[in-house]
Formats: sequence, structure tokens, C-alpha cells
Amino acid sequence: MKAYIFTGGEIFHQYIEEKPEGDDLVIAADAGYKNAKLMGAHINILIGDFDSLSDVPDDVDEVFRLPAEKDVTDTHIAVDMAVERGADEIVIIGSTSGRLDHTLSTLAILEKYWEKRIPIYIVNGQNRVRYIRDSGFIVVRSQYKYFSVIAADEKVKGVSIEGGKYPLVKKTLLRNHQFAVSNEITKNCALITVKKGGVYIIESKDL
Repeated sequence: MKAYIFTGGEIFHQYIEEKPEGDDLVIAADAGYKNAKLMGAHINILIGDFDSLSDVPDDVDEVFRLPAEKDVTDTHIAVDMAVERGADEIVIIGSTSGRLDHTLSTLAILEKYWEKRIPIYIVNGQNRVRYIRDSGFIVVRSQYKYFSVIAADEKVKGVSIEGGKYPLVKKTLLRNHQFAVSNEITKNCALITVKKGGVYIIESKDL
């Protein structure tokens, strides 16, 4: 089952191609309710401490009120809940604008669930973010002009990029020296492979 999790933060909804349909599970994390409604999605589950959503709406199927003081973010709890409900693929809509601490904590969720073999990616209309480790991924030409490969570990070995304007062949990326930024697809797709280590693959465009 595929799950969509709407979070707070600015989204460029007119550019977001990923939308729930059919039996997809839809969860809104607190102010993510507003983004879900902006995109016309029916919300199955609304969770949060409602610090950024003053009134709890009554047009959702289930509501879970969380304590204001907790060890993880609303988004993290939403992802855990989606997995508990049977999701084997998750799209997070939002999360990459506003507070940087929330953005970084959400990126860490991608790493956590990669280890559990559950693919998660984040979109907000300007960016699309994925995480891979010791693996490969094909980036297909799309509305996003650029793609970047960002080292998530101190050292990432054997990084190759085929089909990009700036190819790489078995290079080492360092977390404190990111140089595989703002690449462009030259054909229909680009292939990214990583021998050892984790990277974020970020597709983006200027708005």
C-alpha cells in the first residue's frame, strides 16, 4: 500500500505531480492538514499536538492527539503509523521549507526506513528528495532541471554518474566537501550508483 503524508511548510502544489488516489492511505501531520486540503486530498488520519492548527477539523476519518512534549516529530510519528498500517511506499509532501531542524530530522527518517527496505521520498513542488545506500537509482528526465548527489556519510565511495552533464566514475564524496551538486540530465535519464555509503539524491528546479 502507498501512503501520502502531508506535513506543514510551504508547498508549490501546482507543480506536485504525486497525488493520492484509490486506496492510498493519507495522513496529515498537524498543519499538513492545510496542504492536504490545498491539494484536494481526503484525509484518513490526522495526527499532531495541534500547536500549528488551532481547531481540530471534523472532516477526517480519524484523529490522534499527541502530547506537545515528545521525543520525535509529528512527521516521524506519521511515518511510523503509515508503516504500522501496512504502507510499503511513502511520499511525504512538504517538509523542505520553513524550519531547518524539522527538515533535517525528516531527512533522517528516509535513512531509517531505507534500512527497513521501505522507500520514502519527499516532494514540495520545487524539490524531490530520496535516499539510497550501497545501491543505484535511475533519475528520469522530468520537470526538475537539476539533480544533486549529497553525501550523507563522512565518506561515500565508488560514486558514479552516467547520463549527466557532469559524469563521475567511481569517485569518493565527502560530507564536508560536497561537489556533486547541480548536475543536469543530458538524455532521458541518469544512472547513479554508490558502492559504499549513503547519499541523498535531490532533484530541484528554480522557481
